[in-house]
Amino acid sequence: MGKTHSPIHPFTHSPRLAFVFPGQGSQHVGMGKNLYENFDEVKTLYKEASDALGYDVADLSFNGPAEELNKTHRTQPCLLAASLAAYTVLKVKGIKPSVVAGHSLGEYSALVASSVFSFRDAVKLTEKRGQLMQQAVPEGKGLMAAILGLDKERVKEICSSVRSGYAAPANYNCPGQIVISGEKEAIEEAMKLLKDAGAKRAILLAVSAPSHCALMENASRALSEFLSLENIEMAAPQIPVVSNANAIFVNTVDGIKAELVKQLNSPVLWEDVVKEIVKSGISTFIETGPGKVLSGLIKRIAPGAVLFNVEDTESLEKTIDRLKGIQI
Repeated sequence: MGKTHSPIHPFTHSPRLAFVFPGQGSQHVGMGKNLYENFDEVKTLYKEASDALGYDVADLSFNGPAEELNKTHRTQPCLLAASLAAYTVLKVKGIKPSVVAGHSLGEYSALVASSVFSFRDAVKLTEKRGQLMQQAVPEGKGLMAAILGLDKERVKEICSSVRSGYAAPANYNCPGQIVISGEKEAIEEAMKLLKDAGAKRAILLAVSAPSHCALMENASRALSEFLSLENIEMAAPQIPVVSNANAIFVNTVDGIKAELVKQLNSPVLWEDVVKEIVKSGISTFIETGPGKVLSGLIKRIAPGAVLFNVEDTESLEKTIDRLKGIQI
């Protein structure tokens, strides 16, 4: 595994940090704009993304329309760019992670941060991933829903009792929050059954493809082929990475490929990912990219964790100030 480097001044003695990168659902029109306006390095990043994809990534991210930005093959590279913009400005300020992880799509941001593949390759790869996911299940045929207030065994059991089609747990986000994924009618039936079984809430998610379940098997196979055709140049991680599919530290190219392929049609073990990071001795997290979704989950998983987020200059300055306060 590559060596991690100590952050440069003024953070020579900062605590060991985990950078975590958000997944789909955290995107919004305007994300990344403030950093783009304030850092030339971020302008360069967006130009690189636009050159790779053949459309203006900055314009779509900053101005929408939301309907276009929310198409999964657009969301994925645009959210990756916004997250890497936040990572870039942290790096400019000399703040670097000791470990990285990302939720679902966010895993690709973590792998760019760890120098597993280039940003340019990652935007093409995430666009491809979005296309494969949409092709696997036509729009309107699948759904995902967040279930609050039931334990994982109960959710699993009820999903497997659904009669109208396929439904299964997709994201084990934190205690009491599990996302389910599957065919439209089956998810609607599961939501009703889960509420009857005592779920506090069952909330439909605004996604156009039902990820992290068996419906993604074709997409998973196609992603495996795409990765094995050497379309993407990959290297061993320079910063330790914890994967979604097995919640383990992965340190080889083959291991990472296998995890990315498995991640598409298997549940995201986010609760276990966070526990694995904490077990490694790191309890300070920076959510790197739009929103605070992951911070909310981490708070439930590891109540003692110290949490920051960086998505614009204001949150960047706030994080820098607070980090100085907890130097060891």
